[in-house]
Amino acid sequence: MTYNIHPIFVHFPIALLFLYSLIKIIPFQKWFPKVSWKHIENVLLVIGLLGAFVALSTGETATHLVHPNRQLVSAHSLFASITTLLYGLLVLGEILPFVVNNLKFNSPKVINIIVFIQKMITSPFVSKSLAVLGMLAITVTGLLGGAMVYKNSADPLTGIVLHLFGLSY
Repeated sequence: MTYNIHPIFVHFPIALLFLYSLIKIIPFQKWFPKVSWKHIENVLLVIGLLGAFVALSTGETATHLVHPNRQLVSAHSLFASITTLLYGLLVLGEILPFVVNNLKFNSPKVINIIVFIQKMITSPFVSKSLAVLGMLAITVTGLLGGAMVYKNSADPLTGIVLHLFGLSY
């Protein structure tokens, strides 16, 4: 017998990535300047993204085991993928300096492009925007997942989100 292990793995990336977004958005650095926030952010982001990949793969298995509402599953899967993409871009911005410093490129143009992309992603406006969008996407993903399991008792916002996207249980 195959078990649905998706519910076991989804909560950790949600918590880690949501906390990452909160730390990125709220000015904790100003309130607690002696804390190494960048290291905390990077750990939350990388572990959360790895967990998101596990959640995505176990979600595919869960779909085949449980057979819930296809329209709801498609929306949940779409938002899970969007969430992973947004946080993946943030991880990309953090690892590109490592790529430039440790890989040998023969073309200065390639290095310039990589550095431009890295600076763009890690700029305060873009990185905070990606964090906000990621937080919204992960919230919608969770609401849709809760709707599949708990129907109308999932959350007070579930009905609003389902109505917004024209979905039903």
